[in-house]
Amino acid sequence: MTGEAITILLVEDDAAHAEIVRRNLEQSRLANHLIHVGDGQEALDYLHRTDKYPDAVRPGLVLLDLRLPKVDGLEVLREIKQDADLASIPVVVLTTSAAESDVAQAYAHRANSYVVKPVDFGQFVDLMKTLGYYWLIWNRYPSG
Repeated sequence: MTGEAITILLVEDDAAHAEIVRRNLEQSRLANHLIHVGDGQEALDYLHRTDKYPDAVRPGLVLLDLRLPKVDGLEVLREIKQDADLASIPVVVLTTSAAESDVAQAYAHRANSYVVKPVDFGQFVDLMKTLGYYWLIWNRYPSG
């Protein structure tokens, strides 16, 4: 990607966490379009271009919380990775849960990464900067 703008789909029901993600991507000058949805059903609607998202842009990265209203994050992940049109989208689970069962289930459903949100605000800010640089600058994607 190296500086190429991509759309990031942030699936996060905590407005404060979503704002931290947004601000850090902006402050890190990672020129990307961030779409924020607040529950799992809305994420699926966006990804499948249904309901209020008929013209949704395919995301180049999904940041996915696990504990979501309407449709659980693990179900969203499962649906993404089982859909031939969506399966290649990298999905980073970004959650407060450090439970081994959640980690194992996320990887069983083919998550690309599992990151536990730190409780400390400063550490969360640092995490978002590092995560942004890794997935949006350093990581390589196949062309086409």
